[in-house]
Amino acid sequence: MSDTDYGSDGDADYENLALSVEGGVAHLTLDSTSNFNSLNPTMADELVDATTRLADDDAVRCITLRGTDGVFCAGADLAQFDGDETDAPELRSLASTLHDSMLALHQAPKPVVTGVNGVAAGAGFSMALSGDAVVMADDARLEFAYGRVGLTGDGGSTFWLPRLVGLRRAKELVLMDEPVDADYAVSLGLVTESVPSDEFDERLESMAERLADGPTKAFGATKRLLDESFGREFAGQLAEEADTIANATRTEDYQRGHAAFFGKEDPEFVGR
Repeated sequence: MSDTDYGSDGDADYENLALSVEGGVAHLTLDSTSNFNSLNPTMADELVDATTRLADDDAVRCITLRGTDGVFCAGADLAQFDGDETDAPELRSLASTLHDSMLALHQAPKPVVTGVNGVAAGAGFSMALSGDAVVMADDARLEFAYGRVGLTGDGGSTFWLPRLVGLRRAKELVLMDEPVDADYAVSLGLVTESVPSDEFDERLESMAERLADGPTKAFGATKRLLDESFGREFAGQLAEEADTIANATRTEDYQRGHAAFFGKEDPEFVGR
């Protein structure tokens, strides 16, 4: 992994990623040395390094993940494989490393926004779904794509699909594997919104800045409540909600929010 360091308002250098942090927003851009922003082993390692650092950095209050040059990610770089059973160790390693970064984003105690600015296929499809919010350019498309080369889904795609669109629709998307355009992706609930491609950068930035200005600790805790609700009965979820809202009173943002409410002002949250 990279031993790159960065400051809260600095940059980091990777071979397959671009990372900058400004004003509490981390801009993580897929910029692969492989064609079509494909996932290679170095990129997977760098994603783990970057996402883990950003998830743990309290100065980072929102993470964005996007592609570059009109491509989000076209999946794994298949040129590194031989096309037979000897690929199993390499594929297992690549998938497992990707999964570490997807878990870091999923568990990050802050909002994550993915910006789909072009084709997102295979591993790119999975990464696109990893955001708490997903902004998609109107000329971009999602493609499951794994079945086209006789492979199964990874990167969390088989977890998120049935939760986002239902089991029946998830099976249709996987088995039929038709490209999903931006409008259809919104209607299915795969992405949050579609924007004209010439407004994509501005919209992604404005959404990230708004989220970064919010009560970060409360956002993170509420994310966790929503995600974990699938594994609890109602009574258990109510108990966890009670504990979590009580713990939220210990944050500076709660104190600021309370004071602003009675002062009839907009709160200025600081993420603590």
